[in-house]
Amino acid sequence: MPTEDRPTGPSARSRRTDAVRNQQALLDAAAEVFVASGVDAPVRQIAARAGVGIGTIYRHFPNRADLVVAVYRHQVEACAEAGPALLAGADSPFAALSGWVDLFVDFLVTKHGLANALQSDGGGFDVLHAYFLDRLVPVCGQLLDAAADAGEIRPGTEPYELMRGIGNLCVGQDDDPGYDPRRLIALLLRGLRQPQQV
Repeated sequence: MPTEDRPTGPSARSRRTDAVRNQQALLDAAAEVFVASGVDAPVRQIAARAGVGIGTIYRHFPNRADLVVAVYRHQVEACAEAGPALLAGADSPFAALSGWVDLFVDFLVTKHGLANALQSDGGGFDVLHAYFLDRLVPVCGQLLDAAADAGEIRPGTEPYELMRGIGNLCVGQDDDPGYDPRRLIALLLRGLRQPQQV
């Protein structure tokens, strides 16, 4: 294509910005549907939530595994970015930690069906799991350190231990539709508090 025919300038940048924004909106909608209905939710449900046609989803994500992996990465990044933002804007470091844990639980609900959606022997899932740990363990650690430094929680809780405990509490939902992991996670967080903070 000759240089003069290539789209450049503000209108080309605007189209790229719109495309990125539309894809982010699509991933947000897919994440909400996956949290509510699982990763096997119909594509039409995701399209309706995103306000787009089914063809738009398939244009971006030719198969379900592509969409699930994209949502997974999108949620990891959202959780990673939320930690510092919550710490800067919350009333206390413990409130920031609690808000982050809530986002993390939404992420875990989506993550739970990832291995089945990839239909793999675990290789692709292992790479994503390593990415998840690299991005989120330091964020959880920052929140725990801030809450401990403020005297709101007992020091010494390892971020991976907390994240693993939360993950284990989320698993029980599969066998019991009445099970609410958030109630037990709230108890877990209360258990971290210093006696005068409970």
